Formats: sequence, C-alpha cells, structure tokens
Amino acid sequence: MKISLNWLKQYIQLDEPAQEIANLLTRSGLEVETVEEVETIRGGLRGLVIGEVLTCVKHPDADKLSLTTVDIGQGIISPIVCGAPNVRAGQKVIVATIGATIYPATGEPFPIKKAKIRGEVSEGMICAEDEIGLGASHEGILVLDTVLPTGTPAATYFKLDSDYVLEIGLTPNRADAASHVGVVRDLKALLKRPYQLPSIERFKVDNTQFPIDVLVENENACPRYCGITLSNLTVKESPGWLKKRLESIGLAPINNVVDVTNFVLHELGQPLHAFDAKHITGRKVLVKNLPSGTSFITLDQQERKLAAFDLMICNTEEPMCIAGVFGGAKSGVTSTTTRIFLESACFSPASVRKTSQFHGLKTDASFRFERGTDPNLPLYALKRAALLIKEVAGGEISSDVVDLYPAPIQNAIIEVSYRNIHRLTGKAIDRSIIKEILQNLDMAILNETEEGLRLSVPPYRVDVTREADVVEEILRIYGFDNIEIAPHLNAAYLAEFPTVDKNRLQLKITQSLAANGFHEIITNSLTKPAYAEAIRPFGYAPGDDVVILNQLSEDLGVMRQTLLFSGLEALAYNLNRRQKNLKAVEFGKLYYQKEGKYVEKSRLVLFITGSKQAETWQAPTRPANFQDLASAVNKVLAQLNVKGFSSKEIEPGVWQYGLTYQLNKKDFVTFGLLNASLTKLADVKQAVFYADFDWDYLIKQYRDSLVVQELSKYPEVRRDLSLVIDKTVSFEEIKNLALKYERNLLRSINVFDVYEGENIGADKKSYSVSFILQDDNQTLTDQVIDRTMQKLITTFEKELNAVIRK
Repeated sequence: MKISLNWLKQYIQLDEPAQEIANLLTRSGLEVETVEEVETIRGGLRGLVIGEVLTCVKHPDADKLSLTTVDIGQGIISPIVCGAPNVRAGQKVIVATIGATIYPATGEPFPIKKAKIRGEVSEGMICAEDEIGLGASHEGILVLDTVLPTGTPAATYFKLDSDYVLEIGLTPNRADAASHVGVVRDLKALLKRPYQLPSIERFKVDNTQFPIDVLVENENACPRYCGITLSNLTVKESPGWLKKRLESIGLAPINNVVDVTNFVLHELGQPLHAFDAKHITGRKVLVKNLPSGTSFITLDQQERKLAAFDLMICNTEEPMCIAGVFGGAKSGVTSTTTRIFLESACFSPASVRKTSQFHGLKTDASFRFERGTDPNLPLYALKRAALLIKEVAGGEISSDVVDLYPAPIQNAIIEVSYRNIHRLTGKAIDRSIIKEILQNLDMAILNETEEGLRLSVPPYRVDVTREADVVEEILRIYGFDNIEIAPHLNAAYLAEFPTVDKNRLQLKITQSLAANGFHEIITNSLTKPAYAEAIRPFGYAPGDDVVILNQLSEDLGVMRQTLLFSGLEALAYNLNRRQKNLKAVEFGKLYYQKEGKYVEKSRLVLFITGSKQAETWQAPTRPANFQDLASAVNKVLAQLNVKGFSSKEIEPGVWQYGLTYQLNKKDFVTFGLLNASLTKLADVKQAVFYADFDWDYLIKQYRDSLVVQELSKYPEVRRDLSLVIDKTVSFEEIKNLALKYERNLLRSINVFDVYEGENIGADKKSYSVSFILQDDNQTLTDQVIDRTMQKLITTFEKELNAVIRK
C-alpha cells in the first residue's frame, strides 16, 4: 500500500522528515518497507535559479548567438552565450548554473559546465521550457514576470513540491489503516496531534428530478447500502491536483468521475462505484444473488459464470456489477456519460472474499471489503465524493440520499483490567497515559473503576475484539522500545537462546565440502613419536607427547599432536593405488600435555593434491594450487558466518608459504603449501596443500543468523587500476588501504591479473585491480566516480609508493 506524505499533510500537521514518520509508523505496527522521493519534475530544478539579464549584445562570430551578462544573485554576474532569439536585457529568466544537471523533456540529462562557445566564455545556460522538462515549447527562453529577487531557486518560483511515498506492508488485521485517513488516525495517537477530515457541510440535494429506488434482498451480505444520483455532468480529464494525488501513489488517471471514486477510496478506505445511469433500466437498483451459472461480462470484457453465492448489483433486467469486487462492461462511466448513480456500501467480508477467490479477481475494493470496512463510513464517503464530482465535473445532485441500514452495527464493548495491562505489557504504565492512548485511538471510556476500564470500540477496528487486543493497541502506541527488559527473567520470557549443535554444524560443513569434491576421512589418533619430533623445530607441536603405556607397536606409541601426518598417510595409501588427484577433509582431535595436564582439542583439516580436476575433452586439466585451497577455506568460513578477519603471510616452516587468518588477534586457520620434507616422511612425493582450522574456536564464533539486505535500485560501477608496486606489498594491504579511505561507496575489490618481468623491474610486480562502486541512495555521477578513484590513486601512491600504469 502506497501512502503520499503530502496527501497526509492535508489532514494532520506533519513537520517531521519522511524517514522519521516512516520509523514512527513501523514501530507502531505499520511497517514502512520503502521511502521514495517523488519529484514533480525530474531533477526538481536543482541548481536552477532566477536571473536577470543585465546586458545583451550579438556574438561577434555567430549571427544566431548573443553574449549576455546575467545577475544570478549573491553578487555573481555570469557571462552566458545564448542562442534564443527572444533574449533581451532587463528580462527575468531561468538560469542553469555551473554544476547543475538539466533534465530536458526529451533526451538524456546533461550537466552544465563552464565552456567556450565560438571563442567566448559561457558560465551557465538560460533555459527554454522544454530544456528543463516544463513543457514542449522551444520557441525561446522562458521570460518571467516576477518580483522575486535574483538567485531565488526556480523550484520556489514554480512552486514545485517534492513528495515522499511510503510503501507500507499492511498486515491483514489492519484493514482500518488501508487509506490515508487510516494512517492519519495512527499518527494522531503517536504524535498526540489532532487531525481534520474534509468538511461535507456544503452538501445539499439540488433537486429530486432523477430518483432511483434501491432494494437490498440479501441484508446479511450487504448490511448497509447508500446511493445518490448526479446529473448534467461533463466527463473529461481530471484537474491537475487530482491527477497528481493519484499518480503519487502509482494510479493512472482515467476521467474526472472515476478518479474521484479512486481518490476517496485511497483517502478514506471506502470503495465507491459510479454507474452510468442510462444503463439502470427501470430506475431501480437490486442488491441480490442470481442463479448459479448466470453469464456476466465484467469491465475487462471477460465473460464469467456466476456462483449462487455471488452478491450482484442489478437493474430490473440484468446484473451490472459484482458487489464489492468488479464492475460490469455496461456499468462504467464513459466520455458520453451525463448522469450517474453513485454507490457507497458496506459488504460482508466473507461474501466478498468468497466471490473474489472464486473468480480470481483482486481489486482495490475487494482488498478492503475482504478485510472489513467501516459500516459508519459509507454515508460520509458518498457525500464527500458527490461534492468532489460536482467540483470537477459540474452538474447537480438530482435525488435524495438513499441510506438502507436496517440493523446498525454497534460498537464493541470490552472490559479491560489494569492488572492485565501491566501483566501483558511487562510494565506498570501510568494510567493517565493508558487513557490518553485509548482516547486518541477513538476508544471511548464508558466507565472507569479502580480495577479497570469499560471501553466502546468503533466497528472500523475489526481486529479489536477482546482485552488482549486492547493491550496490544496500548503497547504499540506506547512503544515496544519503551518496555525495559526485566532484571530477572522467568519462564514467561519468550526470547530463545539457541545452543550450537556441534554435530549438525560439522555435518553442514562436511556436506558443503563434499559438494565441492572433498572426501571425508577418519584416521587413527595413535601415531609415531617421530612425527611430533619432526614438527617440533617449527614450533608446531603444542606440548609434550601423550605416551601410550601399553603400546601395541612403536608406530602407535603416542597420541597425535596434529592431524597432518595421519592425513598424509591416507593420501599416500591412495596415491600408491594410482589415485593421483585427491581432496580430503577430516574432523578430529589432537592430544598433548601442558604443565602436567592433559589437553584435547578439535581440529578441522583440508588436503588438496594432484590436479584440480580430471582432464576431459571439454577442458584441459591443471595442477591444484594455493588459490584452490584458499577458495575452500573461504567457503568454510562463509558457511560459519565468520567475518571481519584479517590475514598475514606465514614464515616458512611446516608450510613453504601460506596465510594465517586472525580474528580478535587469535590465529584460527593456517593454510598453504606443505614443506616437502614433511610430506616425504609419510611417503608423499607430490605437492600437498594443507589447511588447519581451530574447530573449537570456530564453533564459538558461529552464529546461525541470516542477514537480509535490500537490493540497491541503483547500478554499480566498475573501475580498474594497474598498480606497479614492490614485491613485498600484498593484495591484503591494497584492500585494507582502499577500505580505510573509502568505505561509503566501495563494495568489493578484486585482483584479476598479476605481472612480473624485466619491463617493470626485478623487485617490482604489477597488480591489475578492479573496484566496484555503488551508492544505495542515488546513481553515481562521473564526477563522484572520478573523485573517488583519484582519492584511491593518491592513497596508493603515497602509502605504497605505487606507480599507476596508464
């Protein structure tokens, strides 16, 4: 549902910014999904001002050009070359200043820059009507008749008023808020500010020359029916204010009569229908059900077979409209219509919902009737619409008002206790505040005792039928954020504190890796003492060996201090059986002694060796490399929602080269190419890439949370730089520097080419790096992009001594 902020301001004073109003409504239960600025004219004439032409002479080198000087305010006199034939000294004109963007009636927008035209400097542009989107005329520049001073924004002169449209995700229970006045009622309670409905005091019956009788046969499906006739109308295009209101919420204007019915629908939430009176044979409207299978052609020119439960609006010969859902082909208002019957009714939600579902018809009217409309509103809405139709289409009211309401729907009477209000809200809200909120929500207090209140709730609040509903109303206006969490929680507290299921998490990671070609292995926890001795010089053994007292053999004499060698033995077993291309994953434990205590730790390890993939006729193969392992490591971390970590290069030791990832100054994974001397200990004679995760630490960091972010409506932009830098500079340094100096627009950084050679120096390398820029609020201009990239270039040159290759 779309709500126009300017439209809301017709009923209630709103000085707050659009986003603040949106936040207020969202906190109260009307969730505003988007806030979009709607400009009357593209660009809003920003950068355009009123100027006065001081001098005007012919261009010395061009017959059709004039040299002018223009006062654009604040003491600034601008020389401007103008090609309009009607430019003269002394005129007040519209000037596009340097830096402004022009949005012409046709064609693409363009910026105004300082320029030289036939050798003469021009610092701006004197504008014609079509050049700034105000019309189609290009006969000459706009000459203004105004006393406004120079420098006044053009938007002020033309009284442009940008609007903001709030997209509200209306929940099914809030049918009362399905209109601008419905939203205003909530704002009244939230802001403690009165609102004013449009007056209908001018309504009067002009004559009774064209009465139409109404008979409601099914009062259960139609508890109230109102109608009136209007004659001598002129059906034509709607005036600007009416079209503007409808267009602001995405509706296309049709004609003045239909537009008024749509306007009142979105203003008050009361659907209306205007029948061309010449098709009401017998001058009688019958509200009734017709036999099942009756044929009826709707406004979309489709023939439909009616069900017996469909409530129809009929004349004495045939049906004219599916009540509360859709009009008939003959019932609509056309350019030849001069007399109408205007209907304003209350239809049963169950009846409309059933019919709408049966025929697959969803309309603005059925949307509201299905959820329940206000039975007290049809008469007011009828008079409001009749006055507006007279205003925009002329004519007169030519019948008395028909108002059939045999069994008026009464207000709901609800008893509410203060004790239950305090219990359900979790806070002892001051009683005066409770009463003020209820009265601002149009819930009259019939009686008050020390224990509670007796309330009269209007029928338009179809969702408020019991005490708990009233408490919810109090709470959403008082503010959920204003309810403090109790210092002592009990079983009634509804928050959930889920614990991480380690087995499920392990299965999740295993399945993800299996989908990427890894095979899970499980190896022996008993191993050779020589393995621990081999890694001890590198500082990789965390402690002393846990020695087995009753050793079965020397090869199974100690508990492993790393999963490295048992995994290498598994690789060797497969390699010896001609399985050359291997990817393996293992979850396991390592054991050691430290300060006299036994320690047990969980690890996750990955192995990659051989080719990345088997060769096929479609694609050649290649040896697995560091990037293949890094990709697998990053996928594991993505599955665990681990973010914000940094990386550093490792010193040669267990690994010939590689990286360590850190989070909160804690090393949690190291990966790279294994030292060949260690792989040979397990009889593996080919390169092995190995990653070792601290699984215990990762489990603590895991958060099973899904972060949802709205997709930007504005395009991203890519720019590439080729940086010649020292070999010691890593891509991580480039990335961190870029994010340090440009966090607002920079979305991602990637290196897509690396070059080393004599052409750039023996101790140099060249990185080709791509930068993705995006603004969530607007389309990036060339000026902003260039300014951002220049800032990055300056940073790289200063901080890294980089040379930018052209």
